[in-house]
Amino acid sequence: MKHVCVLGNGQLGRMLRQAGEPLGINVHLIGINDKLETIPYQHSIITSEIEHWSKIKFTYKLISKPNFINRDIFPQLVDRLLQKQLLDSLFLDVTPWYYLINKDQWLQLFIKFGNLIIIKYRTGGYNGYKQLYITPDKLSILPNEIYGNAIVEKVIPFTDEVSLIGARNIYNQCVFYPLTYNLHQNGILRASIIFPKLNKKLQTQAESMLSTIMTTLNYIGVMVMECFIINNKILINELAPRVHNSGHWTQNGASISQFELHLRSILNLPIFTPYIEMTSIMINLIGISLNIEWLSLPLIHLHWYEKDIYPNRKVGHLNLCSNNYIMLNESLNIIQTLLPNEYKNTISWINDKLNYNIINKKQNKYN
Repeated sequence: MKHVCVLGNGQLGRMLRQAGEPLGINVHLIGINDKLETIPYQHSIITSEIEHWSKIKFTYKLISKPNFINRDIFPQLVDRLLQKQLLDSLFLDVTPWYYLINKDQWLQLFIKFGNLIIIKYRTGGYNGYKQLYITPDKLSILPNEIYGNAIVEKVIPFTDEVSLIGARNIYNQCVFYPLTYNLHQNGILRASIIFPKLNKKLQTQAESMLSTIMTTLNYIGVMVMECFIINNKILINELAPRVHNSGHWTQNGASISQFELHLRSILNLPIFTPYIEMTSIMINLIGISLNIEWLSLPLIHLHWYEKDIYPNRKVGHLNLCSNNYIMLNESLNIIQTLLPNEYKNTISWINDKLNYNIINKKQNKYN
């Protein structure tokens, strides 16, 4: 049996463990309170479900091991400044940005980016944390510590937010899933949807960008590139060197999930372009209790994380996969009644995407 150790013991690690079981891969999750002597890290491939590690003796010992895949890449991608500099060096289209060093920059930044700018800390920000929007009249609220520790970005009037999930192995073989369309609210992913056949131009453009990044870094495993679409063009926002929330639909909507694909890639097992034949939808369950009635719907796949529940915490997700749009629509209408009122906009966004795709299919049929 092959062994993989995962730095981090959250839901992503749990899903990696679930994906490994059918393949005879023993996945060990490592929390910061675990004792290393109980884990076979010396004879395992080591990977991570998180980019942000506590700087303690425990993690330093792990990352000193040569069997830690991508260990020298994580520091470059976890820092937004270094990540943006990498993308610029590769001449890839990215969200316009600047390194925020001192207060004297603000006048020129507002002239260049407009009166609404997003600030992102160089490290530690996710799900909207350590990110804030700023206007000229709110500069006084900024702490002095932010200067030198953050970047600023232009707020993009995008038509869509998308992510591309890809993987690379040691033989420089890169494979990809279709572009995933995402809905964020307050910095938290609420829902994702993919269609088996979509815009080939955007897909090709995105695959070229992500393959360039992974090959340049000699990255092994699954990487996710979060992007905006503006004027029918891909603009890179951020990179995630790991399996990702926007890829959870692959558990039920693809021939191989992102979790299995990651394990295959880092263990030098065969990888291939996943086969996708159905429209797939993922709805994040955020800060709400388990409702067994969700399971009364035939299209619903429930993934529950068994975590303590509190506001803004991801505690599970629902997947729906089908090419029967009538059944999808009916399921969405029912699931909306079984979710809190704040999910109304989420369900509406999903239905809008489904309807748009139906119209496109009809137009393409008669063109």
